[in-house]
Amino acid sequence: MSREQASLTELLLRLDSPELRQVEQVRAELNQLLSTDRGGAVVSSLVEYYLDSSSSQAVALLSSIREPHHKVLLEKLNESLNRPGSRLETVTLLGHLVRKQPPWVHQISRLPLLSTLCAATDADVLVLVSALLVLVTLLPMIPQAGKQHVYDFFDVFGRLTSWSYKNPGQAAAAHLLHLRAGVYSLFHRLYGMFPCSFMSYLRLHYSMKENLDTFQEVVQPMLGLVRLHPQLVTGTQDYELDPSRWRSYEVHDIVMECSRLSLDPLESSCED
Repeated sequence: MSREQASLTELLLRLDSPELRQVEQVRAELNQLLSTDRGGAVVSSLVEYYLDSSSSQAVALLSSIREPHHKVLLEKLNESLNRPGSRLETVTLLGHLVRKQPPWVHQISRLPLLSTLCAATDADVLVLVSALLVLVTLLPMIPQAGKQHVYDFFDVFGRLTSWSYKNPGQAAAAHLLHLRAGVYSLFHRLYGMFPCSFMSYLRLHYSMKENLDTFQEVVQPMLGLVRLHPQLVTGTQDYELDPSRWRSYEVHDIVMECSRLSLDPLESSCED
């Protein structure tokens, strides 16, 4: 181990010290290292430290990263998410970072991490639920990603509605309840943001005989709890997938637009 690596390891071991003054000193030193972290060694070490410790201090440091160092972070998260043994911890870390809305969050749609996140919804139920909630949170932050990724999002919805209905993994009742709540939230996001494309997908996917039971038991009740989207009358798929459509929208604007379409008081209050 080089002297630099040994010094970094020592700093990380002191990052969660019970002594506040020491923590502040370590964070200052790590921030200084991050500002000159050309090879990404500090970012990678911080991610690995979080995966081992679930350190809130590591989350705070990683969420403070600025461009261009964010690319190393997102690549490291993608690598970790592809390792079966670290998927849950990686998705949890990604969720913490996304909720802090760092200025580079929109870059996620341009890198392999988004596709890897969507694929993670094929994993065990805890990873599946966590990845689903991250996706629901992330969608209003990356609306311009629709044209490239929208059918990946729809595929996640189709797979998870079937999973929640058939429960092939024999998930516990509490986990299944969280999954169904997440699928319901994803439905509201996709219907609110991409109504024409989403309705086209639903017609095609649930016209298949093997999906009919899932539609009747899971999807049809959701459709009964939303208002008619105005874009279904005046919009087109091309228009709603045009990145320029979102130029005047902030994240909270998109969240509120989705909530206004809900007839479910609970869902509306959760969005607010």
